[in-house]
Amino acid sequence: MLAYVFWHWPRPDVGRASYEQDLRNFHRTLATERPPGFQYSFVFRVGNAPWLPANANAYEDWYVLNGSSALDAINEAAVSSRSKQAHDRAARSAAGGGAGLYRFRRGQIDFASARVALWLSKPDGTSYDDFYASLDKVTRRSGVGLWGRQMVLGPTPEFCLLAPEEISLDKDLNATTQVLDPVWARDK
Repeated sequence: MLAYVFWHWPRPDVGRASYEQDLRNFHRTLATERPPGFQYSFVFRVGNAPWLPANANAYEDWYVLNGSSALDAINEAAVSSRSKQAHDRAARSAAGGGAGLYRFRRGQIDFASARVALWLSKPDGTSYDDFYASLDKVTRRSGVGLWGRQMVLGPTPEFCLLAPEEISLDKDLNATTQVLDPVWARDK
């Protein structure tokens, strides 16, 4: 299970309500079209993050995919199908964006209850097995899922814990916490 995660922010002259409506329209169209390998998507208002421009008032789209081959299908669907008009309208409203590719690693996939994203790094000198084991207690909690960046494709720290509430982690994980405010939620 992979997720294509796309961060973006509106142009200064675009209002929040209009921008979010354009996002919902695009995601609704994409959900109806269902390109091969695309499962569903979620959009969160995230405010700011260290890897985004200052005061960006950003959004974070999670596109849940069967695998990396679905990237071609959703890219093609966004620019050349029934989704094109909705995509183009949302894209014209955006000032910028960046993306990453993440693989589900542990826990539960529960975007509907996710309200916090903790972006964290594996401590230097720690094996992946030890790192995952150190998070087992956390990822066994209801609604908590661990995602790992693929091939350094993305601007974030290597891992993301999605959770329904704030989680206290060891300081050596250097976690950055983002509050997630749902804008678009599509059930599986």
